[in-house]
Amino acid sequence: MSQSFMEKLLDGAPVEWKTLGDEEFIEIADNARKPVKASLREPGKIPYFGANNIQDYVEGYTHEGEYVLIAEDGSASLENYSIQYVVGKFWANNHIHVVRAKSDLNTRFLYHYLRIVNFIPYLTGGDRAKLTKGKMSEIQIPIPPLPVQVEIVRILDAFTELTAELTAELTAELTARKKQYNYYRDQLLSFEEGKVEWKTLGGVAEIRRGTAITEKETTPGNVPVIANAPNPIYFHNKSNRDGETIVIARSGAYAGLVSYWNQAYFLTDAFSIHADDAVIKPKFVYHLLKREQEKIHQMSKGGGVPHVRARDFEAYQIPIPPLAEQERIVSILDKFDALTNSISEGLPREIELRQKQYEYYRELLLSFPKPDGTK
Repeated sequence: MSQSFMEKLLDGAPVEWKTLGDEEFIEIADNARKPVKASLREPGKIPYFGANNIQDYVEGYTHEGEYVLIAEDGSASLENYSIQYVVGKFWANNHIHVVRAKSDLNTRFLYHYLRIVNFIPYLTGGDRAKLTKGKMSEIQIPIPPLPVQVEIVRILDAFTELTAELTAELTAELTARKKQYNYYRDQLLSFEEGKVEWKTLGGVAEIRRGTAITEKETTPGNVPVIANAPNPIYFHNKSNRDGETIVIARSGAYAGLVSYWNQAYFLTDAFSIHADDAVIKPKFVYHLLKREQEKIHQMSKGGGVPHVRARDFEAYQIPIPPLAEQERIVSILDKFDALTNSISEGLPREIELRQKQYEYYRELLLSFPKPDGTK
């Protein structure tokens, strides 16, 4: 899509510039807004809108029709200002401006254009920036011919729909793969009594506490420092663990989180499990414990900060099938794990790519030349 496309779309037609305060083109329907405390709202099916989203569903409505909602204050982001589009009956509180198009202007086109507007120059106030009705009324909007507006809306909505469809498809694929993985994991790691030997985890592995270290005590390096979170909390220049180990987060919101590491790292507020490789494979222990992740989270104790204890894991009963069977199970589960992770990592990347594509075409389609003297 190029400038020649826009020229062809406009076909020589002029583009007028008006303000949001121009009553010939815009209706500002703020007078009907009505804030209601959550405790006083009557539950229903009508969406109750705030500055950024639907806050509740209520009985009754303040507006009906096709509108654009512009945050008056409380936008989650000032750079990416909160703009919402709604059709039908809805309730608007007093943290949003309610506007819609009149003659020669398409409300959906208005919505798309307002999403590229830089609202910051129009905001007043300090910590809680506010877009007053007066300042909002100064915002300039382009008005190409209606057929051009409709075509631009069609193109941009098509991109939005494609992104939504792709997200839904990838999410469904990820859900299916996770269900498949969980099914096979349960099948592969379910052992009947008497079929295999069972031992305590403490009997086949050494459980070791990490070493306390603060960020100030670290020296710049590339060795991850592992504690009570899914990812390294910082980096150091020396390690206190190496090779295949399972880590259990000891305290905090992630208390009991099971992770697998096969590299040099520095362990702090957590404990590591070092399997006796002649009896049980470390990765097999990881899959066993990961299967029980929810139960392990529930083992956390403490009225304040939740924590798990190493001694509880020492008594943990685990099955010990032959090493060859352990390796077979690990091989199958690792393949499922890799496939699931590939989709999990690819999903946000694909969504981000589609969003950037949409934003590129949106900028191109809505970048109309401004006449001299227009802000």
